[in-house]
Amino acid sequence: MIVSILAPFTFGLSFFLFGMYAMRTGFQNLAGKKMEEWMSRFTRTPVHSFWIGLLTTFVLQSSSAVTVLTIGLTNAGLIQFTQTVGIILGTNLGTTVTTELIALKLESFAIPMLLVGVALWLMPRRNIRCIGLVVAGFGLIFLGIDTMKIMAKPLEQSETFRSLFMESSHSIWVGLITGIVFTALIHSGSATTVITMGLLTHQVVSMETALAIVLGANIGTCFTAVIASIGTNIASKQVAWCHTLFNVAGALVFLPILPQLALVSAFLTDNPSMQIAHSQTIFNLVCSLAALPFAAHIARFIQWLIPDKRKISR
Repeated sequence: MIVSILAPFTFGLSFFLFGMYAMRTGFQNLAGKKMEEWMSRFTRTPVHSFWIGLLTTFVLQSSSAVTVLTIGLTNAGLIQFTQTVGIILGTNLGTTVTTELIALKLESFAIPMLLVGVALWLMPRRNIRCIGLVVAGFGLIFLGIDTMKIMAKPLEQSETFRSLFMESSHSIWVGLITGIVFTALIHSGSATTVITMGLLTHQVVSMETALAIVLGANIGTCFTAVIASIGTNIASKQVAWCHTLFNVAGALVFLPILPQLALVSAFLTDNPSMQIAHSQTIFNLVCSLAALPFAAHIARFIQWLIPDKRKISR
């Protein structure tokens, strides 16, 4: 039983994370050098920052990577902390693009995409090789999803596991903490969401528990940014904690209304995976758009919460 669960989980997660890395590397090589220039030049207003955050998160396939990049730019003095609030709001929405694509269930294209990607990567031209990495990365992601699905069947048949999740379904807080801890450990909110989709499809977890795990995953992605901010200046620490506190606040607001969120997503689609993807999109869209007009106020609040003592002492 343990082998039938751990083997597909380990291989599937490895394929998925390696695919994310390959796709991110391909995109970075295609547009990575321009990314920093865009982020430093086109973040004059919260709205511009929001779109830059959304675009760069889609390109880098990781809100954590964009937040870490933002911390680096802030630490170097290329952008001010007040310019980063819009970026943070954009990154949260940008992550939903990946989730929506994953929920389309394109696993049947995994091997063809992987083969096409490898063939392109063997070409002499650099740009074509980078495109090959992106295509192969997508193939590995879908292959990882297909592999991780294998573990859902023995989990569904395991009385111990089912009783554990049945117990946790009575407390969405358990789901939230599970999402936070697991995402912090594997450094990928998308992977946590994919695993949750598989468990929900096989009815191992309830929709409310699954959504609580996804909300927890949003918080867990902030762990990388907090670690990256250690040893940096105050502005960089403000970026990391602004991202963290925003995601915590959003989760706490939505946690009591998860049944209503589940009803809305069920109205949009019958597919359990798409329901999770749509719920995450609704959550991040509402939180980001609600906070965007107050970006300057949020920045001032974070600066008050985490003050620059050097400025105060002057």
